[in-house]
Formats: sequence, C-alpha cells, structure tokens
Amino acid sequence: LRVQNKKLYLAVFAAVLGPLSFGFVLGYSSPVIPELRKIADPKLRLDSNQASWFGSVVTLGAAAGGILGGYLVDKVGRKLSLMLCSVPYVFGYIVIISAPSVWMLYFGRILTGLASGITSLVVPVYISEVSHPKVRGMLGSCVQLMVVTGILGAYIAGITLKWRWLAVLCSFPSCIMLLVMSFMPETPRFLLNQSKRSEAIAALRFLRGPRVDHERECRQIEASVQEEGLSLSDFKNPSIYKPLLIGVALMFFQQVTGINAVMFYAETIFEDAHFKDSRMASVVVGSIQVCFTAVAALIIDKTGRKVLLYISGIIMALSTALFGLYFKMVLPNRNNSSNPDVWFTLNSASPGTESSISWLAVVSLGLFVAGFALGWGPVPWLVISEIFPLKARGILSSACVLTNWVMAFLVTKEFHDFVGFLTSYGTFWLFSAFCCLNVTFTAFYVPETKGQTLEQIEAYFRRS
Repeated sequence: LRVQNKKLYLAVFAAVLGPLSFGFVLGYSSPVIPELRKIADPKLRLDSNQASWFGSVVTLGAAAGGILGGYLVDKVGRKLSLMLCSVPYVFGYIVIISAPSVWMLYFGRILTGLASGITSLVVPVYISEVSHPKVRGMLGSCVQLMVVTGILGAYIAGITLKWRWLAVLCSFPSCIMLLVMSFMPETPRFLLNQSKRSEAIAALRFLRGPRVDHERECRQIEASVQEEGLSLSDFKNPSIYKPLLIGVALMFFQQVTGINAVMFYAETIFEDAHFKDSRMASVVVGSIQVCFTAVAALIIDKTGRKVLLYISGIIMALSTALFGLYFKMVLPNRNNSSNPDVWFTLNSASPGTESSISWLAVVSLGLFVAGFALGWGPVPWLVISEIFPLKARGILSSACVLTNWVMAFLVTKEFHDFVGFLTSYGTFWLFSAFCCLNVTFTAFYVPETKGQTLEQIEAYFRRS
C-alpha cells in the first residue's frame, strides 16, 4: 500500500512557502544596499555602517523569532504558528515600502527577521511530523532548498526591480502561505498531544490517503506521547539533554564554517576574476546553492544524514584552506595584510598577482558554496526537527534556532575584527580547522536517523 499520497506533498508545499519568504528576506539586502547607498533622499541613504546594520539586523529579529516560535509551536500548534508568522512578514515589508527614514528601514527588517526566525523553527517541525520516514529526509531538505531558491529569486528580481517594488514582490509568498495553509491539517502528533484523537485520525487520512491503517500509526504515536509538561528535572534525562547538546552544536558548527564570511568576499572575488556585473555574480552563487541543495534533497534518504555531513565538511575544509592560500599568495609578507578592509588589501597587493591566480579564488568559492549546500546547509535543520522528543520539541528547537541566529550575527559583525587580528588567510585557515572539527563531531556524536520514525529516534535517546 502507498504510505503517502499527493496531499502530503501539498501540505509540505504550503509549509515551505515560509522558507521561500525567509529566503527572500535574506536575499533582499544584496541588491537593495547598493541602491540605497546612492539614493537621492538623504533620510534613506545608507552609509557603510548603516548598510552593515541593514544586512545584519535581520539576524537579531530572527533570534527573537526563534524564542517566540518555540513558545507558539507548543501553545497554538504548528499550523497556526505558520499562519501567524505571515503577519510580520507582510507588515515588515509595508514598513520598508513606506519608510521615511533609515530607522524605519531597520524596523521593517527586524519584523521580517522575526517572521524568519519563527519560520526557521516551525516549518522543519511541521514537515518532520507530517512526513513518512521514507520521504522525511527529502521533504525536510526542501526547507533549505526553498530558502536558497528565495535568495536566488531576490537576486534575479533585484536586477530589474527597484527596492520598493522588490519589497512588494517579496511579500507575495507569505500571503500565499497564509491562504493555502488554512486548508492544511495540523500535525497528528500535536493533535494527539492535545488529546484530539479524532482530529488526528482525520489528519492522517488526509496525509496518508484512505488505504492505509491510520489506527496503527495513531497507536504508535500515542505510545510515545508524553502528556505531562516539561520541567527542569527533565533536563537530567539523556533523552532531553543529549539531543539538545547535539542540536545546539550542529547550529554552532553550521555558522563557524564561515559561510557568511565567504559570501561577504564573493562580490570582491568575482570582480578580481573580471566578472564586471557583481549582481550577475550573485546570481551565479545563488544558482550553485540551489543546484546542490536540490541534489542533497534527492539523495539524503538513500545516503543518510551523516554521509552528507562528512562529504560537505571535507569539501568545505579543503575550499577554505584554498581560500587562505589565495590570500597568502595575493598578499605575501605585507605589513598591511591584517588590514580588515578587503578592498584595500586586494588593491594594495602586487600588481597582477591577484588576477593571475583569481581562478583559485573562484574555484574555492564555488567548491565552498556547493559543499555547504550539499550537507551543512540543509542537514542540521533536518536533524534538529527529528531528534527532539515531542513534549520538549518547542523549547529545544527554540534553543537551537537562537544559537544559529546569534552565531550568524556574531560571525557577520565580527568578521572584520577577525581579519584584523588573524589576517585574511589566517581567518580562512581557522574556518578550515572548524570544518575539520565538524567532521569529527559528526563521526562521534550525530546519530543516523535515516528511515526511522520519530518515535524510534526518541526511543534511541531514551535507551542511551
């Protein structure tokens, strides 16, 4: 008998419109910042520091959204949380469109960041709870696939649209999500946790089709549902603290791979390689991300989670080491090599040096983005949606999302200080060392969840 029908994919499609909106939020700043730095209105014109805040303030909103999402997902449910997060998405873009000053632009970005934080927590939980084990990896990886698709969409649309019209476009996916999600079911696990058995059976009938034994799956879920609330003493239990530590570590390691730093350098590197249109270069990078994230989604249920993390970590370790080599060769033994201004250091290098080996930087960039998209981009989000017990899923997911966004903010804002302290090549070699540490951590601590039900994964941690 078929274990899922087309309606399952419809429910997942409705949910991943949230990550698509999230991707538009992340991609919005790249084409918009150059435009706002040249705008005629002095109240909206961004200087270098304001441009940096316009890009990074989203992460602060997302960190707050991670905390709020952890509360909402357990109190009002997965479905309603997703529908509610469309409100700050749309309102944030309205604020940006009508902003009379830079501070209102920041406020609009914080609101869209808040919605992104809720989305990044709730959608993986929703998808993992409605999916069958045989397709959960593929469907869960669609979260990151839609994020990078949204980023690419913002890059492409930004080539032709002005910043206000781009904001209008970016608000569409969240409006569609609100509409379509209203027709989708709540997850059976949440409904059973709320003692709504008949609604849970109806949800399973929608998600699995009529010819599956819904009662049997319902009993399996009920056997693991813990109706009592979470208390502080529960954190002594290995089934709580072990997956929490693994989840937080995965989020930490995802950010210290240096993904934000590499993307920061992307425009400079492409221009050194004689890519005159930096916006088209961003489209190239976005296309690589989409392509390899799609590959990961297609193969993850066959290869498993850990194999992709191994391959991804090794590729990123090699590519960041090559990045470091590139900067070491471009800036050999120069006193100013620790200057944190990337443009200054590259332009002050020996004439012709950087252009003669610019291929090394472009290859490193392509390898790194491909490697990240293949494993450390989608897999941590998938794993944290699988390993937490039902009664603690909201609060533990919240801790992981908060870790991710705080680390994203720190890496983005403190990157220049790292370059100033360690030099450009030293910073990238540090990222390479972290990527090696990622592989080691995966080998010893990350469980393989391929093909297991969420109840089997929970039982594994309880036995440990």
